[in-house]
Amino acid sequence: MRHVLYAVMCAAPPVHHVRRLVSAAHARDFDVCVILTPTAADWLADSRAELEELTGHPVRSAYKRPADPDVLPQAHAVLVAPASFNTINKWAAGISDTLALGLINEAIGLEIPVLAVPHSKGALQAHPAYRRSLAALEDAGVELLLPDAAVTSQTFPWERALDRVSRRLR
Repeated sequence: MRHVLYAVMCAAPPVHHVRRLVSAAHARDFDVCVILTPTAADWLADSRAELEELTGHPVRSAYKRPADPDVLPQAHAVLVAPASFNTINKWAAGISDTLALGLINEAIGLEIPVLAVPHSKGALQAHPAYRRSLAALEDAGVELLLPDAAVTSQTFPWERALDRVSRRLR
């Protein structure tokens, strides 16, 4: 059975390398669905059609109307990467004001394996609310992969993240 991976992506520089994640996930036989925060969707607006062709699924960034059918298969695992300061804090507070947040909040309740790879500026990482939010997410069962402070868009740990997701699905 091919596992469905929801790649929930926030507006942080590594989002521009989404193709690298999708290709690496496909090589591991994941069926990838890309879900973007509204700002990430704006950043990748010119790449949306290419991503849809690459994944075979619509790229989602907004809630559907209640009567509209679901267009994505049910997720077996969720990767939130890059996970921004804003998303980490809203997620830990249970806020679901975007599709991305709604899906990752729901994943916790459905006990779907979730891995988050935060990416934000050092000054934001030092904020006490951020540290509390990371702890709250871990307490809720979210696995965290905290990259080295020197990580860049080019060195973002996509492969390590996929290794962790794969282990959670065994």
